[in-house]
Amino acid sequence: MNKKVIVYLLGQVLKIEAALMILPIIMAIIFGEVEGLSFFIVSVLCFVIGFIFTVKKPTNFTFYLKEGCITTALSWILLSIFGSLPFVLNGDIPNFTNALFETVSGFTTTGASILDDVEALSNCSTLWRSFTHWIGGMGVLVFLLAIIPLSGGSNINLMRAESPGPSVGKLVPKIKYTAQLLYIIYFALTVIEVVLLLLGGAPFIDALNTSFGTAGTGGFGIKNDSIGGYNAYIQWVVTIFMILFGVNFNAYYFILLKKWKKTLAMEEIRWYFIIIITSVTIICTQTYTKAAGFFTTLRHSSFQVASIMTTTGFSTVDFDQWNQTAKTVLVMLMFIGACAGSTGGGIKVSRFIITVKTIFKELHSYIHPKSIKKINIDSKPIEHDVLRSTNVYFITFIMMFSLSVFLISFEGKDLTTNFTAIAATINNIGPGLNMVGPTKNFAHFSAFSKYVMMFDMLLGRLELFPMLILFHPSVIKELFFSGKHKKTI
Repeated sequence: MNKKVIVYLLGQVLKIEAALMILPIIMAIIFGEVEGLSFFIVSVLCFVIGFIFTVKKPTNFTFYLKEGCITTALSWILLSIFGSLPFVLNGDIPNFTNALFETVSGFTTTGASILDDVEALSNCSTLWRSFTHWIGGMGVLVFLLAIIPLSGGSNINLMRAESPGPSVGKLVPKIKYTAQLLYIIYFALTVIEVVLLLLGGAPFIDALNTSFGTAGTGGFGIKNDSIGGYNAYIQWVVTIFMILFGVNFNAYYFILLKKWKKTLAMEEIRWYFIIIITSVTIICTQTYTKAAGFFTTLRHSSFQVASIMTTTGFSTVDFDQWNQTAKTVLVMLMFIGACAGSTGGGIKVSRFIITVKTIFKELHSYIHPKSIKKINIDSKPIEHDVLRSTNVYFITFIMMFSLSVFLISFEGKDLTTNFTAIAATINNIGPGLNMVGPTKNFAHFSAFSKYVMMFDMLLGRLELFPMLILFHPSVIKELFFSGKHKKTI
């Protein structure tokens, strides 16, 4: 294991976090808030530790997928710990466990909160809370790849460990340029949303924070009623951009190159929109009332489907009050999630497409035992490794989900609360049902349950295995004990 490069990259991540904290510091200066001092202190701390970690540059930058997963997992843990310290120091969230929960929820773009009154936060803390969504949406290591070149083809292992979806590829020959291109698209879409929200009458601070939450598909609202208090135009803008950020970013690359056929041929995106339209239709028919009217019902239905499908978690209404059919559709969408290669969470549409096609292939083999049938997506055959990893992912997901529901069940809360709390955290959504509904929060859980859910948030954001690999005996030995070990790819 190349420990030196792992430490070096962790140091670079801490230095990036130190630089990112300049934004809430500027906000504190503008509003004259003393709470900004906490961000300055933590920023300096991050930079000093990061400098110590990077003062000696490794001579060998080559590392494998194992190191990539370990670096990714440890990076997100460090980001969350240091990112939570300003909340504790400035008193906005004085309890460390609660502050860590809020920060992990932010970086993993989950949006589950422990706060009863988000409007009581200082402006700098509110901005940092929303900004963690934007940072975590595309991934801090993808940003690292965009600015720091690594040798030996090792950078693809970092991108594979952090990027969502069953497979990760390059848009252009060099990973560095792929990472830069992704961030350019990400930044451009965020700016466009900010401008459109400003045109709808949103204050600049509201537009910026809401755009951060939408872009990262995170869902931290800066108002106690989330997006419910804004006008219909703003709600439609947020709805559209939630859907856009849930699309595979490869599609935007093809659009920029005017490769319309490639864009239209992306099967995952077709099914993504089919699921959204179908879900909106069902919920709209289930929640329609003459008092509300068709267009209001359509707006709220579209918003909540987009919010849950893309795992953003914003809300305009208390959907926990909807009928059982409407709520069942939302719970199903929690697990499906957005497209691979987007900022959205969940299992991903592509994995469900692969699984359904695998089932039909298996049925076909029962009927025609001697036939050979390949599974194709976008008219291309799927590699066996992708099929295997998809099957293993589903099995692992079910096991971890079941274990988490069991662990928090000891608190004695009802099954719907426990089930949707874990569904909301492991799929990086935010709100669930009953005691964790859109008008409630996660503050009532014990510290133990909060740590279980924090682990689930990281587990879901990093596609399970980069987090789970930390608990493998051989990895523990190599990380904490000296000795020679064989390199594994």
